[in-house]
Amino acid sequence: MQRNYPIVIHKDPDTDYCVIVPDLPGCITAGDTLDDAQNQALEAIQCHIEGMLLDGEPVPEAKSIVYHQDNPDYADGTWKSVKITLPDISEIQVRQPNRIQRFFQWFNRTAQSIR
Repeated sequence: MQRNYPIVIHKDPDTDYCVIVPDLPGCITAGDTLDDAQNQALEAIQCHIEGMLLDGEPVPEAKSIVYHQDNPDYADGTWKSVKITLPDISEIQVRQPNRIQRFFQWFNRTAQSIR
């Protein structure tokens, strides 16, 4: 399952590029260059979603850039979109302790409910 999460990038003269993922509250990263910031955003989104799943939280749908553009918190930012692929857990066979199998079963149910 693929999703395109919008990111907003801010750059002040004396700072790195700061990246915020509006659809994932608390998901923030930075990079020395614009390309580095975008690459860091991909990793941050993947880690953030993994943490949400491990904590039993639902993964928010990715909204469009237009949805967020009028928010004053993101004024003067540069908008980009980051494509991520969420794994289809139903294709993975786990031969681990029951709690890991239960996690993958839960993840698969969650992924199906948000499709």
